Amino acid sequence: MTAPAGPSTPDQPWPVRVVASKIADWIHRLGAVWVEGEITQMSLRPGTRTAFVVLRDPSANMSLQLTCPPSLIQSSPVPLTEGSRVVVHGKPSFYTGRGTLSLRVTEIRAVGIGELLARIERLRKALDAEGLFDPRLKRPLPFLPATVGLITGRASAAERDVLSVAQRRWPEVRFEVRNTAVQGPTAVAQVVEALAELDADPRIDVIIVARGGGSVEDLLPFSDEQLCRAVHRATTPVVSAIGHEPDNPLLDLVADVRAATPTDAAKTVVPDVVAERALITDLRTRSAGALRAWVRREQHGLAQMRSRPVLADPARSLAERAEHVDRMRESARREIRRLAEAESTRIEHLSARLTTLGPAATLARGYAVVQAMLPEGGYQVVRSVEDAPPGTQLRVRVADGAVRAAVIARDS
Repeated sequence: MTAPAGPSTPDQPWPVRVVASKIADWIHRLGAVWVEGEITQMSLRPGTRTAFVVLRDPSANMSLQLTCPPSLIQSSPVPLTEGSRVVVHGKPSFYTGRGTLSLRVTEIRAVGIGELLARIERLRKALDAEGLFDPRLKRPLPFLPATVGLITGRASAAERDVLSVAQRRWPEVRFEVRNTAVQGPTAVAQVVEALAELDADPRIDVIIVARGGGSVEDLLPFSDEQLCRAVHRATTPVVSAIGHEPDNPLLDLVADVRAATPTDAAKTVVPDVVAERALITDLRTRSAGALRAWVRREQHGLAQMRSRPVLADPARSLAERAEHVDRMRESARREIRRLAEAESTRIEHLSARLTTLGPAATLARGYAVVQAMLPEGGYQVVRSVEDAPPGTQLRVRVADGAVRAAVIARDS
């Protein structure tokens, strides 16, 4: 068959066979690939030479048609059923007769539990290195949430446990329940969608993701990277209640709080009204006792202060101070009198000494003061015979007066 020359136009469109052949040529150029997924459907009819398998991505709502010889499935070391995780090797093929794409498989390997756990561990290390498990990013739970979001399976035991325990502990609590698949290929997409819806609701104070126990394969959706990142992005606190105590999916590590079971999640999120009332009663009793003890201590302290002398008889201190001032004043007066008398005695002694040493006392003992009369008037004390030559008029002062005299001659 010769392909039309040039591009297709409204006037010269390509026939279906040409388009199908071109698509087949392009697809057949692709090499063989390894693909991982989960078997969701298998058609293996007796007597047929081809088995048809639907392989779905566990983390997205996407699937791929597989074809293979029936013996490839029948001879598998591990029985393959719907829900099995497998890795297949095949080449894309386009069937022009029906216009369908399939993957012609030549090898199928079942993914065992060990391989699944190893993959989860690698993902755990990668998310931990990014900081998704950092305790500092954990958000605290509200003390009393008004509305709780619950993501769980429809009519599941986990839903009954959470609702019954929470309403028994606090009857006024309200729930917004979102029923999703909790295992299988659609679980991750549905849980992520429900989580985004509840996180966007301003009425929701906390979100619980709950599921009962199960095998490692059953709990695989809760170790999915897409779900872990969605929980990390959420602004509402998230509580993980997956399986039982030994189960530990990655959701437990990225959630703000991990509960061992759905029942434990209800106890963690919703306080017990009976216990809280008992606690309030106990706190009231303790507060009243503490207040009474404080009043008694203060009363005792006031009584001790009132019994002190300064408060029992305030005037007593003033009287003691007044007596002290009087004593100090009398002592000061005595000291002043003593000092005055001592100074008076000292002055008398000095006066007597001055009198003794004065000229009058000297004159009284028989001495005289001789003064020569100066020509211009006045007197000059005679200290030497040279000061009184003969004929000099003298004035002689004695104890009881003065006499005049003249120098007759100078004794040798």
